[in-house]
Parts: sequence; structure tokens; C-alpha cells
Amino acid sequence: MSTTTAEARHDFTTLTEREVEVLLLLASGEQNRRLARRLGIAERTVRAHTANIVRKLDLRSRFEAAIVSHVYADAIRASAPDGRPRGCVAV
Repeated sequence: MSTTTAEARHDFTTLTEREVEVLLLLASGEQNRRLARRLGIAERTVRAHTANIVRKLDLRSRFEAAIVSHVYADAIRASAPDGRPRGCVAV
């Protein structure tokens, strides 16, 4: 599947800036608790963002979101308003 096809199937522009941050960090495989600490938000908020990501990208699970994040990281970063979400670190 090419990046263009991925972008057509997964419209990363529908994600908020914070959801993009969470999606990119999902590729690290860390638990929600660690992601929450890393982002300075509550674990419950990470779960809410993850649920939104799964729904908006028409995925089946957090695991699938992590795979999409890993494979399409460049396309996801490009979808952010300034090309890179705030506070996001390379994964």
C-alpha cells in the first residue's frame, strides 16, 4: 500500500493536534500510564484520545493504531498543522 493509499484510507487530518501526538507515541508500545506521564495528562485522557483515534481512522484496536503509527509516521507528522505536533518526540 502506498502512502497516498494510506492517506486516503486513514485521513490523519481529522485528528486533533493532541491525538496526533498520542498516535505517534502509540508506536513506542508503552502503556497508557507511561504515555500519560510523558504528555503530562491523565491516563484516562490517553484512553479517550486512543478511542477517538481508533474511531476516526476506522481501526479495530489500539494495537492496529500503533502499527499504523509506526508504518505511516511521516504521513501523520505531515498532517499536523505545522508539520510536527507540539511536544512530540521522534519514536
